[in-house]
Amino acid sequence: MQKLLLVLLVFSLWCARVAEANPRAEEPPRLSGQWQGPLKVPGGSLTLMITIVPLSNGTYYAALDVPQQRISRMPVEVELKGDDLTLRIEQAGSHFEGKVLAGGAQLSGTWQQPGLKTDLVLERSAAPAAAQAAKKLRLTPPYRESEVTFLNPTGKFKLSGTLTIPSGEGPFAAVALLSDSGPQERDCDLQGYHLFGILADYLTRHGIAVLRFDDRGVGRSGGDYSRATTADLVADAQAALAFLRKTPLIAPQQVGLLGHGEGANVALLAAVAPQDGPAFVASLAGYGQPGRDVLRRQQGEIMRLIGTDGSQIKAAQALYDQLVDAVRQTPNNTAARAKVVTLLRSSNTALSESMARARAAELTSPWSRYFIDFDPALRLPQVQCPVLLLSGTADLQVAAGRNLAVLQKGLHLAHVPVEAHRLPGVNHWFQPDPADWPIVAGERQAAFSPAGLDYLHQWLLERAKLAKVPLPVTVQRPVAVPKPAARARTKRSTAKA
Repeated sequence: MQKLLLVLLVFSLWCARVAEANPRAEEPPRLSGQWQGPLKVPGGSLTLMITIVPLSNGTYYAALDVPQQRISRMPVEVELKGDDLTLRIEQAGSHFEGKVLAGGAQLSGTWQQPGLKTDLVLERSAAPAAAQAAKKLRLTPPYRESEVTFLNPTGKFKLSGTLTIPSGEGPFAAVALLSDSGPQERDCDLQGYHLFGILADYLTRHGIAVLRFDDRGVGRSGGDYSRATTADLVADAQAALAFLRKTPLIAPQQVGLLGHGEGANVALLAAVAPQDGPAFVASLAGYGQPGRDVLRRQQGEIMRLIGTDGSQIKAAQALYDQLVDAVRQTPNNTAARAKVVTLLRSSNTALSESMARARAAELTSPWSRYFIDFDPALRLPQVQCPVLLLSGTADLQVAAGRNLAVLQKGLHLAHVPVEAHRLPGVNHWFQPDPADWPIVAGERQAAFSPAGLDYLHQWLLERAKLAKVPLPVTVQRPVAVPKPAARARTKRSTAKA
């Protein structure tokens, strides 16, 4: 099993981006969704989960997850011709060839990689029973909820999302949510765990308006995600801020950003602007180290987790360093790709020319080039607003110890208020240990860390309190509801939750 996982992991930790695919006309909606099935390996099996999302520009975003080994977001290339389907995991030298069967309910074929060839059946993954029950029983929430669209004037496309506003007369503090790497819909769904849906519901019940939206090129949003870098996504965040500031019942001086993973770095970049930046930023698992160092560490940590010996880890990371150097030192994409192909094929003779070329194209994409050179520490001293930093100690993608310290140091140089917390046992998706998940409909349901929710809501309400300003002089009372009434409302909201 270790050999299988080593093959899967050697290049697995580059953040998932969009792969080139066939035109939209050849990509029927029946392929969209989450698929899973058991991959038989010597000594047992691994559950493979593949998420496939059609994008508005005619491409697919797809990613592989292996939950038993905490592996997530391995890029997958999708090719569909009629009912014939090919899924390529180029950087792992693996591919699946099969057919779409049962009217789009099943993907059946053969999984192959060096040293392994076996039948594999993937079936559309339904939401867990607990999530289905929760959705079915969902009552009208105790707050206002509406579908909204707003314009990104830089890219000249519209973004679509959901705005939730607390009950009452307002005005309210508000926050826009920014997702982690990879194109995601507004709720950031992961097998029935709706990260942003949970945050929006909780924060709105506790007095804070929330805007969550589909990433560019996903769902009902326009734009092209495949060509966007981390810096390009700042324009989306700025458009969300501008929309909230003009929305009735929202206090324009109390509008901030809450980002997860790469979204946290997008929020911090937006906070560098001296004007029209966020009033505050909440960072969930934000990166502090340079992108290339984060990815290198991820590779080593997960290889150690599965018991890979030191010499194999050293060899894999040496190759990683060579690949990154080849890309960084060669601005011309054609020349850089040629170098990457040579390095890949010389290190793995079983890797085909087409697979090596696809991997080279990914490593030289606009997003990859930006991310491997991106050093958040260089911009942190320019941040203009208060920041909350939350990280989980069980996060294998963004190590709390290494990244939190760098973020704190850089933000202190900015002379802005900074509050930081490490959440014991919490992973990258801010889930506590599964043993602590609540039981719903007879099974454990993934949940956001209660401690993390409490830190968020208390800190955001404090930011709103400090930012409050009086209404025009014709009004004889402050904007805020008197403090005792606010406490009472919070308690009632908690009870409803």
